[in-house]
Amino acid sequence: MSAPIDLQATFIPNDGEFFRVKLALEIAIDEVVNEPGCIRYELTEATEEKLVLTERWESEEALDAHSKGIALQDLNESLSALLAEPVQVERL
Repeated sequence: MSAPIDLQATFIPNDGEFFRVKLALEIAIDEVVNEPGCIRYELTEATEEKLVLTERWESEEALDAHSKGIALQDLNESLSALLAEPVQVERL
């Protein structure tokens, strides 16, 4: 069995889009927390300049399934015009 995978995703909203980005993330969180292998998926920082999502996955396989899942596809589509730069994902 593999060790849990910890990630941090940082979202930089366009000016005036903070609340729309936060809402899109909250909708995704409600869906993703029920995905198999999701241990943690929550906003840990939210300011007008950036939002930080902290994730923990049971395994690489669970993370791969999440990466291909509909919830993440929907989130990416929702955020496509709302972010000032691409999402920064860091493996911790």
